[in-house]
Amino acid sequence: MGRTTKDKRDIYYRLAKEKGWRARSAFKLLQLDEEFQLFQGVSRAVDLCAAPGSWSQVLSRKLGAPGVGHVVAVDVQAMAPVPGVLQIQGDITQMATAQEIIQHFQGCPADLVVCDGAPDVTGLRDVDEFLQAQLLLAALSIATHVLKPGGCFVAKVFRGRDATLLHSQLRVFFPSVVWAKPRSSRPSSIEAFVVCKHYEPPPGLLLDLTTPPPCLSSSQLSGPSRILVPFVTCGDLSPYDLGPGDPQDLGACSEHEHSSATQQLCSPRAAR
Repeated sequence: MGRTTKDKRDIYYRLAKEKGWRARSAFKLLQLDEEFQLFQGVSRAVDLCAAPGSWSQVLSRKLGAPGVGHVVAVDVQAMAPVPGVLQIQGDITQMATAQEIIQHFQGCPADLVVCDGAPDVTGLRDVDEFLQAQLLLAALSIATHVLKPGGCFVAKVFRGRDATLLHSQLRVFFPSVVWAKPRSSRPSSIEAFVVCKHYEPPPGLLLDLTTPPPCLSSSQLSGPSRILVPFVTCGDLSPYDLGPGDPQDLGACSEHEHSSATQQLCSPRAAR
């Protein structure tokens, strides 16, 4: 199925084509880094559910040339090679995948684990939220095996009524958990991203990839975390819902030159 007219009118879709990114989602990771400094001090990174490879492209460019920065991309389906990225075609729910990642890093754990994966949406919001939550927990489970203490974990999530439960599960391993929505994420989408910093596995906790991570009870959460999940938007809100010819501040993409639309938008015909 080809791209829709809506996709082609999207500013980030066009920018991705201009700059050689495989998908517009590259700007989501760039804007998250702009807000949270994700790549500071990172030398080894893992991209889970990597296809088509836009986040792997960002990691490869940000972490430096092969031999300086190391990036491992994991997905069940094959994707076109990305310079400086080792690809593993495997299932993130299998221990063999985690072992292969650690083997590539010569026994050293990763500094950063990211996951932009999402299931095929059904259109049923409750079902889609549940499937996305299970995918996030699968990514978290493998992160507990490949991420070093103090490391960072970033993953896509669908905001819903189970947000507090997911937040409590992530708080078991990360003292800092923030939900963020980059400005390149469509306003109509329920997607957001969890940014989890300072990985601290509980003492004596043994996990395998077949059991879900534990969660904190409500009595173990204090302050606003008992009621509200921290949520931020990355960047200025002004770019939201702009037309294809509207000028806007693109932040990290400031070198982009704005051009007026060839065909101006038509005014609606006055009612008779």
